[in-house]
Amino acid sequence: MPKVGMEDLRRRQLIAATITSIHEQGFANATISRISRNAGLSGGIVAHYFDDKAGLLAATMRSLAQDLLAETVRRLKAAATPAERIDAVIQANFSADQNDPETVSAWLAFWAEARTFPALWRIQKINERRLLSNLRHAFKQVLPDADAEMAATGLAAMIEGLWLRCALSDGLLTIDEARAIARDYVTRCLAKASA
Repeated sequence: MPKVGMEDLRRRQLIAATITSIHEQGFANATISRISRNAGLSGGIVAHYFDDKAGLLAATMRSLAQDLLAETVRRLKAAATPAERIDAVIQANFSADQNDPETVSAWLAFWAEARTFPALWRIQKINERRLLSNLRHAFKQVLPDADAEMAATGLAAMIEGLWLRCALSDGLLTIDEARAIARDYVTRCLAKASA
């Protein structure tokens, strides 16, 4: 009889090993054999828990998205004003966990592959809608609907673009600088509310 909690543990081991394998070998070379070896498990265990490599990759991307969601929710709970809610979203996206080199490698790989993997594309679209919804909700509390929509769309694009620039710039743009740029954009958008 399997030990209680072993399935969850094995799943987490395989997801962590997938992230490490993508970081070390790239998406195409993150084979089931390498992933299971990194997890210290047999290759057959992947099929047992995830059906196939596509299932494991989808579960890994879901896990990354859930980590981002948890970070966002945690920060939103501490926010009292619309401006603090917007800043909470910025901070979550530019948190240390979201910018860990292995996590960055995995997100970049998934973004690159999402168009050709329907399961990854669905996860990406959910993540994108969640970001926009959180920003839209906060901006609508202080700006007219059309302005709030534009501000939310602009900030969502800016967060993703700045995050990508940080990931690819070899330190030319730091996370702190990216946060400052996003916050400056918010300040300019919110200035419309007081004008």
